[in-house]
Amino acid sequence: MTPADTAEATRLTVQRFLGLRLAGDTEGLAALFADEVDWMLADNPGVPWIRPRSTAAECAAQADELARYTVPEDARASVDAVLVDGTDAVLMGQLSGTVRATGKSFSGPFALRLTVEDGRITRHHLYENSLSIAQACAP
Repeated sequence: MTPADTAEATRLTVQRFLGLRLAGDTEGLAALFADEVDWMLADNPGVPWIRPRSTAAECAAQADELARYTVPEDARASVDAVLVDGTDAVLMGQLSGTVRATGKSFSGPFALRLTVEDGRITRHHLYENSLSIAQACAP
């Protein structure tokens, strides 16, 4: 496979990931994640949907957990840029939402680094405004 082919395969997998995430397709996401995933999201004990994950099922379930603890109608995410280099992709954008239990909102920029190998996501590192999210979860 040429470098251009690898980058295109990565881009297609990222597009599929975004479509599945938008559709709330947990089964599809579980199939898209590798059996073992290098998942990183800064520990945030006050945020119930942020926890360590490593299996495809755990990673896919994050979308369901986020929907359970936040108000789905208020959830917003926009992707401003997607940079692809071989098997790696970085998505940058903005996200916002409202925590169901407190009614408080959070917002801020995000960057998501994904690595795709053999058509499956092996790395998911999310960098976000964790302070805003923690404050929204606090009573």
